[in-house]
Formats: sequence, structure tokens, C-alpha cells
Amino acid sequence: MINKIITDNAPAPRGHYSHAVEWNGLIFLSGQLPIDAEGIPRADLSVEEQARLVFHNLKQVLADSGSSLDHVLRAGVYVSDIADWDRVDRIYKEFFGGHRPARSVVQVNDLHFGAKLEVELVAVKAEKSGQTG
Repeated sequence: MINKIITDNAPAPRGHYSHAVEWNGLIFLSGQLPIDAEGIPRADLSVEEQARLVFHNLKQVLADSGSSLDHVLRAGVYVSDIADWDRVDRIYKEFFGGHRPARSVVQVNDLHFGAKLEVELVAVKAEKSGQTG
């Protein structure tokens, strides 16, 4: 059975999708843009601040899905300017620490609301991974 996950702890979806879906212990998170708790897109922030906001929102969705950043298997990172990559990667490392999931980084022409990045994740539920932290 596919379980749809929509949480009050992250900005509400602005389209016909869920924050995440869970199937057989795998959690597929929709792409997160830099949108604050009030639902306001924050393209006005620096790329570092946008990245922190995106990863904060992803952490919330993971927690409400029974997972965490330590259980992420894959990350897809979309940036509007590859020149920002070093700064985004520093924030990525702040959040993931020593955990190094598989990752793709793709430069795109434009992101919704003029955002500088969007990130999607695939994770495993904590109890399915054999890890507790």
C-alpha cells in the first residue's frame, strides 16, 4: 500500500501532490523549494539561507515520515546557477554531516518562484534501515 504523507510541519503543497509518499519502507520526498512556515516563497534570501530553509523543511517531512537525514539514500539537487554549487554544498554538508547519500546535482534554467535551488530525497524508514540514529 502506498501511504501519502502530508504534514503541518512544512509548507503546504501548492499543487496536486503530497509532501512524500511511503511504500514498503521507502520514502519519496517531493522537491522542496525555499518556502517559509507561513507559505511565503523566499527567493529574496541568499542561496545559503535558501538552502538552510529547504533542508529544514526536508528534515520536518522526514521526521513526520518516520525517518531522518541519516536515513536518506539519494538526493536530487536542482540549482539555477551552478556557480552557487560550492555554497549549497557547504550547507548540504552542515545538514548531512558524515552521511553521504547518493546524489545528483543538475543546473536548470528556472525554478518556481525564482528560487535558487530545489531538493528532493529518497529515504528509508528508520525501523527498516537497521539503524536507530
